[in-house]
Amino acid sequence: MRGIALALGGSADELEGDKGGEPFWVARLIGYPGKSPANPQSLLTLINQDDDITALEIKNLSGEWIPATPIPGTFVCNIGDMLKIWSNGLYEATLHRVINNSPKYRVCVAYFYEPNFDTLVEPLELFVEKSGRARLDQKAVYGEHLVNKVKNNFVMEELN
Repeated sequence: MRGIALALGGSADELEGDKGGEPFWVARLIGYPGKSPANPQSLLTLINQDDDITALEIKNLSGEWIPATPIPGTFVCNIGDMLKIWSNGLYEATLHRVINNSPKYRVCVAYFYEPNFDTLVEPLELFVEKSGRARLDQKAVYGEHLVNKVKNNFVMEELN
């Protein structure tokens, strides 16, 4: 987060302290035996890559799904909805999906760095000025945003 703040022209702690509240993190082990979509929702996500399974795809600006070919020993860094809002759109949330066409079972270890549950996320003035565009008409209380995303990302089926 410090590197991102510096890259945007802010101080190293621009996205910390009072703005983000007391942040928290979540780590999930996700198994992909078949096809499974994913949507951006967090502030920042770090994801391991399998050296020999290309399953992660990113939607480019032309609307095409392109593979995120694994580079051994690296992690993928996905930008989420909250960083898009804080940066006034300078950073775009990464729309991605996972399609495992490999015969191997893919295990993903995802680390989600989140603002505090009750943090109000809205464009920060420094980044509104840096972007040179109008302030995004977006803001969210992080916990409410997260709960709505989770409700809409999963389908519940009735068991008979």
